[in-house]
Amino acid sequence: MTENIQTTATYEGGCHCGAVRFRVIVDKHKVDDCNCSICSKKGFLHLIVPQDRFTLLRGEDKLTTYKFNTGVAQHKFCSVCGIHSFYIPRSHPDCVDVNVRCLDSNVIGNFEIVPFDGANWEANIHKLIN
Repeated sequence: MTENIQTTATYEGGCHCGAVRFRVIVDKHKVDDCNCSICSKKGFLHLIVPQDRFTLLRGEDKLTTYKFNTGVAQHKFCSVCGIHSFYIPRSHPDCVDVNVRCLDSNVIGNFEIVPFDGANWEANIHKLIN
């Protein structure tokens, strides 16, 4: 982490091919780095925001959803390039979870990255729900 922004900031991002684009307003510059099977394979850095802080700018027609296990989480990905830039998380089904790696301009340094033991999700979920 090079610099942790403490003020509200607006970011844009999207998938690799540009078919899916979004805007997110961030108050808390903290992301979770989960080690569960799907997050570690995708390289997802979790930025969970309320739905009113997320705007899908384009590409709703290009999104495909993958569900597994309980079926609560809606893993969204671009049907053209396959990138998972955001999803609806099981831990916060009323929010949107944005992959910080999909934000424009390589802004990862603006965020505090916190490890999360999602491989043992049931034992650790209380750490995400605050």
